[in-house]
Amino acid sequence: MSRVTDIVAEMAKPVVAAQGCELWDVEFVREAGEWFLRVYIDKEGGVSIDDCEAVSRALDPMLDEADPIEQSYNFEVSSAGVERQLKRPSDFERFMGSYIAVKLYKAADGAKEHLGYLRGYDNGAVTLETKDGETRTFDPGSIASVHLRME
Repeated sequence: MSRVTDIVAEMAKPVVAAQGCELWDVEFVREAGEWFLRVYIDKEGGVSIDDCEAVSRALDPMLDEADPIEQSYNFEVSSAGVERQLKRPSDFERFMGSYIAVKLYKAADGAKEHLGYLRGYDNGAVTLETKDGETRTFDPGSIASVHLRME
């Protein structure tokens, strides 16, 4: 379904920018038997409900007209959130040094989640430094997700 998210992202970028925000991510997922199209936005100082509403009101008719999704779906616009997922190399570069959670597909050292400070990103491999000063690097194939975490 990446084609859908790519199309929606291209449509959303100028709409989101016109509202003084930046596009963080677009996802199209099936949950509890229903499809959801989610557009995540970000803004210096934080996103308000008014920002989400403005983007939604501007983008919704464009989606109806372009009709990039065959099936019915629920459309949502929301903040990327404080504990947002990091996906792109630019995300990792922007948040270098931040406190993160690396979730793994299989446990390593008895845990599927490892917390620490983002110290490196190289072709999908993530390096973090724990609060104890230990440095760990996780291979891209072992990582399920990486999220910012509040300390």
